[in-house]
Amino acid sequence: MKKILELITEEFEKAFEKAGYDKKLGKVGISNRPDLCQYQCNGAMAGAKLYHKAPIMIANDVVETIGSNTMFSSVEAVNPGFININLNSTFVAEYLNNMETADKFGVENEKQKTIIVDYGGANVAKPLHIGHLRSAVIGESVKRIVKYQGNKVIGDVHLGDWGLQMGLIITELKERKPDLVYFNENYSGEYPTEAPFTISELEEIYPCASKKSKEDPGYKERSQHATLQLQSGYAPYRALWKHIMNVSKADLKKNYDNLNVEFDLWKGESDAQPYIPGLIDDLVEKGLAYESQGALVVDITQEGDSKEYPPCIVRKSDGAALYATSDIATLVEREKDFNPDKYVYLADKRQSLHYTQFFRVAKKAGIVKPDSELVFIGFGTMNGKDGKPFKTREGGVMRLENLISQINEAVYDKIMENRSVSEEEARKTAKIVGLAALKYGDLSNQASKDYIFDIDRFASFEGNTGPYILYTIVRIKSILNKYKEAGKEAGTAAILPAHSESEKALMLELTRFNAMMENAYEETAPHKVCSYIYDLANALNHFYHETKIMAEEDEAVQASYVRLLTLTRRTLEVCIDVLGFSAPDRM
Repeated sequence: MKKILELITEEFEKAFEKAGYDKKLGKVGISNRPDLCQYQCNGAMAGAKLYHKAPIMIANDVVETIGSNTMFSSVEAVNPGFININLNSTFVAEYLNNMETADKFGVENEKQKTIIVDYGGANVAKPLHIGHLRSAVIGESVKRIVKYQGNKVIGDVHLGDWGLQMGLIITELKERKPDLVYFNENYSGEYPTEAPFTISELEEIYPCASKKSKEDPGYKERSQHATLQLQSGYAPYRALWKHIMNVSKADLKKNYDNLNVEFDLWKGESDAQPYIPGLIDDLVEKGLAYESQGALVVDITQEGDSKEYPPCIVRKSDGAALYATSDIATLVEREKDFNPDKYVYLADKRQSLHYTQFFRVAKKAGIVKPDSELVFIGFGTMNGKDGKPFKTREGGVMRLENLISQINEAVYDKIMENRSVSEEEARKTAKIVGLAALKYGDLSNQASKDYIFDIDRFASFEGNTGPYILYTIVRIKSILNKYKEAGKEAGTAAILPAHSESEKALMLELTRFNAMMENAYEETAPHKVCSYIYDLANALNHFYHETKIMAEEDEAVQASYVRLLTLTRRTLEVCIDVLGFSAPDRM
């Protein structure tokens, strides 16, 4: 289904061409002066120099050519050469009727691509904290937007599950529980299936071990040796590592579930390790990798760069691989397993150099196809009201589950202020609305920008917030239920031309859905969806306050209202689904 701007532009391209001008001048955009008109064409201004003619004269020629086109209620040339456009309400109503029955409301799927979205990036043996929030929330929404566009999408959490942290945990376990079979060199039986620790113990072990390694060189050396043994395939430590992985994954899945975040793959850095030796050999054979101060590096600076980039280190002087090596090796694995057309990575924007480096190495070495897209979405920091990175009251890093609990409690308090539901229902609703508050609070900001995390504002039922969007959906549901309880059924009734300015505004907002979704996809920008549904919710609420829907005596008009409300609800629900949350039945 064509976007409404495409349809309008087509008519103006024809008009410009018919009037003797280049059809490219007929591009139409949404008016930035809605008090004057709905859409605007500025082509006459651009054509003035081309045709050595006053822009108002060109505009008048085009308006005359448009004539009495039924798509428009008015087309007017205004000085110095703008063309103001208003759509015919009948045309808008017809568009919405077509949109209502179209697959995905008329969003056209492009040629299906296979796209991997790499987000989450949690480390095993550590609890999720607020630093993991943005990657999970933005990544999940990007994944859903990409999928809605008709692509095959694979989401990978890509865990930090390799390296010194594992050696530290093993060393600390050995000190605390030396009698475990994993530390008995003479043990030759099967290793236990049950982990010798809980997630709580594991989360305490790592920071303790990390602190010791900074204070005790001998402890650090033992941890490094344990890491080497693990990575060399030492069976007892591999068995312990599996326990660490299983216990950590179970806890991570529980926490991600609370965020309504799902991954297709639970791979990690460890999965890339078998590919590293072959990768290094390949880079050397192709003459891309060379020694510099004992390390193996690849130059990445390209012609046209405004600055010189440092080379990408793929092997340290001590023979160890780095994160970049692991990430490039992961690309080797993904190309073999999935042969994707596009990769999208989400991480803190301060890591942009890392992504530039390994992206360029991957392209230079031919690891990915020449036309493969490698996209990095670098996100800003979530700050407290003081403008500094968000902390607990004690000054520590807040666990994600505690943050979720806090915002759920804030929403619960607001629900109970106007108590019309049981405490049990209030708790259940608070969980749904709290998630919307948290996610919308994050996603409504452009990903690259820092933002202030304000629980009171995010949990508010008024203003540009998740709860306000959900309240709008619940309001629509309530009206539709009353209509049904009155024994009425809209059935196949058509959406009629608008009866008021507020209804017209709501209808126009709905027509912009498919263009917005396409734009959000092209720019991998969930904040575009947030901006749209806030405008749509405002338009709906304005219409609601000005229109006596249930008191309308004309059955056809009332049925039209109901169909319009139904389309608005469905559109809002699709949008919040791609943002990663849902709406309750009551609030």
